[in-house]
Amino acid sequence: MLLAGIFFAMMNVSVKFIPHIPAIEIVWFRSVFSLVFTFIVLGQKGISPFGNRKGSLVIRGIVGSISLILFFYTLQRIPLASAVTMQYLSPIFTTILGVFIIKEKVRPIQFLYFAMAFAGVLIIQGVDPRVDPLSALMGITSGLAAGVAYNMIRKLKTSEHPLVIVFYFPLVTLPIASIIMYFDWVTPVGWDWVMLLWIGFCTQSAQYFMTVAYQTGNLARVSSLSYMGVLYALIFGFFLFGETFPLASYIGMGLVLVGILLNLRVKS
Repeated sequence: MLLAGIFFAMMNVSVKFIPHIPAIEIVWFRSVFSLVFTFIVLGQKGISPFGNRKGSLVIRGIVGSISLILFFYTLQRIPLASAVTMQYLSPIFTTILGVFIIKEKVRPIQFLYFAMAFAGVLIIQGVDPRVDPLSALMGITSGLAAGVAYNMIRKLKTSEHPLVIVFYFPLVTLPIASIIMYFDWVTPVGWDWVMLLWIGFCTQSAQYFMTVAYQTGNLARVSSLSYMGVLYALIFGFFLFGETFPLASYIGMGLVLVGILLNLRVKS
């Protein structure tokens, strides 16, 4: 999950480096890369790309697509760390939904720690004028959709190869992105193509490591590790984009990270 976080962080930075390319177009190129690459690797391994539980795989693809599209839009609208923090409400949704979807046990104290992290997000949204209500709503919705997606990954643990689950993500995303992109197309030029290829590589790597983590680890503890992305975003945002925040925002992000560390100390 830590490896996935590093690749996701590099992806997030790359998206902000090409703000003139519409978010939905970046999603489309990323999906093409992932679809082709995963299909080739599955073929080399002699694994059918279409899996066994197609209904659950499609659901995972749909909610994953919604989460990714909304997240890319927030990345281009608000500061990097704020966008990442909003989307990383997903561990809270993952844990709560996991109780109902996969019947995973969660200790009551963990909800207190998640509430602490959620309070941190509310502080960030409330004190940073650059985070408008629409962007906040998109970020939270992205986190909710991701929470459903992560539970579907865990539900498919015994029946599907990790790469099959990764394959369904772009398989479902491409048709959705193609329709939306038709109305908002900007032709990439020069280094735009390099950045789009790099985004595809980073997200493919991140998706694979994340899928393996969710299939093999405790859902609540693995999902909480994704919050490390907030720290990555703060560092990259400051050094690459000169992003700074009011003191209260840093306090909010601190609450998020403390909530993670306390949650990781809870024994399964």
